[in-house]
Amino acid sequence: MKRREFVIALGAAVAWPHKVTAQNATKVNRVGTLNTAAPIVKSPFGAALIRGLAQYGYEPDRNLVVEHRGAEMQLEKLPRLVDELVTSKVDCIVAFGYHSALAAKRGTALPIVSFTTGDPVGTGLVDSLARPGGNITGVSDVSAEVTPKRLQLLKEMTPNLRRVAMLWNASDLGMTLRYRAAEAGAMAMDISVQALGVSEPDDFDQAFATMNADMPDAILMVSDTLTSLNRKRVFEFAAAHRLPAIYEQDFYVRDGGLMSYGPDVNESLTRVAALVDRILKGAKPADLPFEQPTLFRFVFNLSTAKSIGLNVPPTLVALADEVIE
Repeated sequence: MKRREFVIALGAAVAWPHKVTAQNATKVNRVGTLNTAAPIVKSPFGAALIRGLAQYGYEPDRNLVVEHRGAEMQLEKLPRLVDELVTSKVDCIVAFGYHSALAAKRGTALPIVSFTTGDPVGTGLVDSLARPGGNITGVSDVSAEVTPKRLQLLKEMTPNLRRVAMLWNASDLGMTLRYRAAEAGAMAMDISVQALGVSEPDDFDQAFATMNADMPDAILMVSDTLTSLNRKRVFEFAAAHRLPAIYEQDFYVRDGGLMSYGPDVNESLTRVAALVDRILKGAKPADLPFEQPTLFRFVFNLSTAKSIGLNVPPTLVALADEVIE
């Protein structure tokens, strides 16, 4: 090859990646989100997802359009919302919660990335974590692994802990499996469980009445849409009876709860964003193993503890990744 031809060919080879980058930058990617409650657009989940997608080069008003849908706790709306997302020509759907993931799986062949759906194998959403099959992947549940840590933190707060009340959404299979994992973890630590399954807001009154009649030593609440929407009622009950309570996500603590231990939401949703990125680049959910959170945070609200007169061991505060005062 002559020198001039070589230089021209080399210049074309160097320029080619820039051309591809420019083309990719102008492509508009469409992502749908589906939630059992309100659309996630104004929630901590929504903000964390957008931040995660930005790390992979996706930005609203430039190369990303996000279609948010929420069933407002009316599960019968979910199939219609799935149809709306399909009609809007989204490239994939990020499903929050078991019911949303199930509705998406039943309603479309579009790729689905699931989050906060509980055990995806136990609920039948996928065949296995390593090889999901079908059109769903996501970030998996780790309730069995983290329950002992949550109970140990409760014991640090209440050394004589013998019985813990567990609140969970009994109408959600994903959350029921998370409760069972938590129950098994408690039994392994010789802690008895007061099971308080709720299926609608009115059920919380019965749960509170059950605790009033036979007061537990502490509360562990399994986080999902129903329990989240009623979290302040749980905060108030715990405060009135000076009960230590632990939650699964740190926004509960920022909102007045005592303490939380669980996967870091930002890290988990960055992993969700990474899966979305791979799907937008052509990967199939069937070939993308479910991922597990790797970063966990213990958050403690010292102000809440002081306001209800709890004696806080200094060793417990020292363990916290974040202390809210």
